Amino acid sequence: MIVYEEPEKMLTVAEVTELIHIHPNTLRRWSEQGIIMAYRINARGDRRYKKSDIDRFLNGFNPFKGQEESSGENDSSN
Repeated sequence: MIVYEEPEKMLTVAEVTELIHIHPNTLRRWSEQGIIMAYRINARGDRRYKKSDIDRFLNGFNPFKGQEESSGENDSSN
């Protein structure tokens, strides 16, 4: 018996930019740089993005990565 899986949800540029709050040109640039994988779907070159790729990007994104906490809350010198 052959079991077919449902195709993964693909998002448009507009859907992704709304989801992660960035400008469409930023998303396009990140796609060109290989930061987020884009799939070209037609001769015009429209981009689509897999929801799982966006989730993976968001889970790996940490703007404070490599920075030590500097809030002073754990400062024991008082």
